[in-house]
Amino acid sequence: MTSFFDTMYAVLGYPFGYVLRFIYDFIAHQNYGLSLILFTLFARLLMIPTTISQQKSTVKTQRIQPKIRRISEKYKGDQQKIQEETQALYRREGVNPMNMGCLPLIIQLPIIYGLIGVIYHPLKYALLINSDAIAALSEQAKVLMGDSGSRIRFLELYVIEHINELKGVAGVSDAVYQKIANFNFTFCGISLGSIPDMHKFDILWIIPALSFVSAMASSIYSMARSKKQNPSTNFASMGCMMLFMPLFSLYLTFQFPAGIGLYWIASNVFSFITMIITGIIFSPSKLIAKDMIDETVTRRSKENYIKRLSEIKNKDA
Repeated sequence: MTSFFDTMYAVLGYPFGYVLRFIYDFIAHQNYGLSLILFTLFARLLMIPTTISQQKSTVKTQRIQPKIRRISEKYKGDQQKIQEETQALYRREGVNPMNMGCLPLIIQLPIIYGLIGVIYHPLKYALLINSDAIAALSEQAKVLMGDSGSRIRFLELYVIEHINELKGVAGVSDAVYQKIANFNFTFCGISLGSIPDMHKFDILWIIPALSFVSAMASSIYSMARSKKQNPSTNFASMGCMMLFMPLFSLYLTFQFPAGIGLYWIASNVFSFITMIITGIIFSPSKLIAKDMIDETVTRRSKENYIKRLSEIKNKDA
């Protein structure tokens, strides 16, 4: 039975599959590892508008923190009144709390599902192998794997890695075998279909190591920026999360094929670069100064408008 996630991967994987195929054929010169990196860059570029929106909302919220504290002090003990006044303040200031929390994640989910769907299915999206041949090879791969559970999602990666052991499957032509066998599924000497072994040190360990380092760099920078923007925040819990996420990333890279790990590394690096660039272009000081100028211009325009109305009324009188 097809799961909800498999359906999401399939539906959203098609448009991303065309992008990956274009990159693979015309930009990366059929280097699949480089294609994954450039493909991840493309996905990150799609997420830039939500990143900018989130940055702007964070700065606006930072600016009105003193007003929020005054509301909390004024209505201390009346939580409902505090919430009502805080929401009214958000409306007056044009702040949407959703832009700082769930909304960016919700917007990014389709992109993430499309990415994963494409990465899990290189035969379908990179090599354009017909579905019947993929199904026949996948069934035989299940037999070789001896596992129809946790690694079932990696079947296409397994097929590429063990194509020589899968010869002779009914319904699969020699041309398909040759196409898969000639597929360069390595990057810098690393087999992208292999899963790093936690108990055996080899070249594949570079994937978990780089994943951990890149995730840690992003976490440290994010925490430092948050501390600078809002010194009153309790950073004890953030410090635990800062360490937890890179460690979790390190663990996951030992559970997934190296191709998935390569995507995570590229995603971490591009995310880190995006944070730095948006932090410079949309720095809190610049955004706050711009808001203050805009507010001053708006206030003066209103004052001038009211003044002109008053003068007109006086003349008519």
